[in-house]
Amino acid sequence: MIDFTLCTSTKMIFGKGVHQKTGDVIKEYGFTKVLLVYGGKSIIRTGLYDNVTKMLQSAEIEFVEIGGVRPNPTIAFCRKVAKLAKEEQVQLILAIGGGSVIDTCKCAAHAAANDADAADILFGRKPVIKTIPVGVIVTISAAGSETSDSFVLTDEETGLKRGLGHPLNRPLFAIMDPTLTYTVSPYQTASGVTDIMMHTMERYIRLDQGDHDLIDQISEGLLRAVISAGRKALANPEDYDARATLMLAGSWSHNGITGAGSKYNMVAHKLEHEMGALDPDIAHGAGLAVVWPAYLEYIKHGDMQRLVQYAKRIWNVEDGEPEAMASEGIRRTRAYFNEIGMPATLRDLGLTNEDIEKMADKATNNGTITYQSCVPIDRKAFIDIYHLCL
Repeated sequence: MIDFTLCTSTKMIFGKGVHQKTGDVIKEYGFTKVLLVYGGKSIIRTGLYDNVTKMLQSAEIEFVEIGGVRPNPTIAFCRKVAKLAKEEQVQLILAIGGGSVIDTCKCAAHAAANDADAADILFGRKPVIKTIPVGVIVTISAAGSETSDSFVLTDEETGLKRGLGHPLNRPLFAIMDPTLTYTVSPYQTASGVTDIMMHTMERYIRLDQGDHDLIDQISEGLLRAVISAGRKALANPEDYDARATLMLAGSWSHNGITGAGSKYNMVAHKLEHEMGALDPDIAHGAGLAVVWPAYLEYIKHGDMQRLVQYAKRIWNVEDGEPEAMASEGIRRTRAYFNEIGMPATLRDLGLTNEDIEKMADKATNNGTITYQSCVPIDRKAFIDIYHLCL
């Protein structure tokens, strides 16, 4: 295990009905003016919008609002949020939604506080010195952005989908009520399950050697629990324990714990980001379900021992010849994603062979970037992995 520093500073307020405490939570911090940010009409349809605004009014907290954050969120909309936050001089930005809304709010908070353009924040051209606090009401178990130190946005002008990691990205608090996820569609639930798993599985395929048994066992337990809870939540959308497991796992999978003390590279995420940048309608988890088994197939000879452990401890593959075990682990990964309704190929997502070189070019900055995994992942590797996804 290598040295590390980890500060998971977000206050998690977790449990059945805890979203009813929103006004009290904000009032405890002393905030008197808030910017509400949300996505589509789902929070209005479910009554959450009315509920939250009434609580703010009851707590005598002034608010302004902006809706319309889309999946695979953009810099263009982030600019609108930052502009409103700055003009209205809000003290807190309250994100109501999942990763897309939360990521938008993180970048907007930095842009407004540092008098910067959102693109300059995203691409590191302007340093993040301070921020506006961000609070979250989680409505989907997936990205884990409610406790993570990162965000991802698409710059429509360049077509680049990129992320930024920074300690100030961690929200001040996260209100996490699993009952708010009861109405999430089966497809989005399954996409969220995949996203949660991927945040841990990518860290699990680490680059450094050494004793990681504690973190390995935490990661393996989380993954086995999510695999089971995913099945239960899809069979019964109002299974509270299953929804609670998914919501908590989403945060723990991406708050840094499962990567503590190790070196890793989120190559599968880079593969998927180019897919989402090309077609914003591709759900992040759905894209990851396509690329992850292909990525494992490509790298398996680079660290066969790790792939055998992955197969044995997570997918219960019996002892045998190492390559056969690794291949069976990959097969069972694909089978699970298929079972919960995730796509299997690029074509399932509307992408074709013609898109592959374009995505590889953007992922590697026209071949100038090579990522280190169990094997080097350069432009040719991206192309080869995408071909395995067809």
